[in-house]
Amino acid sequence: MKIIVSEIPEEGIDLELDEHLRTESVKILSPVHASLRIDKVGSEVLVKGTVDADIELQCSRCLKSFTMHIQSPLNVVYDPAEMISREENYKLASDELDTGFYRQDELDTDELLLEQLLLNIPMKPLCDPECKGICPRCGTDLNVSGCTCETKEIDPRLKVLEQLLKKKE
Repeated sequence: MKIIVSEIPEEGIDLELDEHLRTESVKILSPVHASLRIDKVGSEVLVKGTVDADIELQCSRCLKSFTMHIQSPLNVVYDPAEMISREENYKLASDELDTGFYRQDELDTDELLLEQLLLNIPMKPLCDPECKGICPRCGTDLNVSGCTCETKEIDPRLKVLEQLLKKKE
């Protein structure tokens, strides 16, 4: 949904959105629901609310696909993009990391929602905190069954030290 910044009233806007969004990086399984409060202060646009959706991820331990519900609060300040085009080397300060930019008096809520979902995906998604993963030798899913592979493996760089232990005995 596109919001014309100059048409935001003084009292602000309350929005309830259910958007069908797509991205190449993750499969979104449900409509993205958002409750947003949008206020304008001068040329800045303040967006507060929550975003939630179901997404499909791959477990980083066992490689199985699973569904994860992401619910995220958001609090973003949007400035006009012309503000940074005036300066050659504009650098965001640490207190500006929740700042976005809008162009040509238009704010795209789809981009905002997608950005918030992607920022809240865990770096190493797990299907279950107790996931055992897969055997590095035979590839057996250790959540389903055990394997008989010997897991004692010595780093080849330290193999020489094993000879010292044998000499000591």
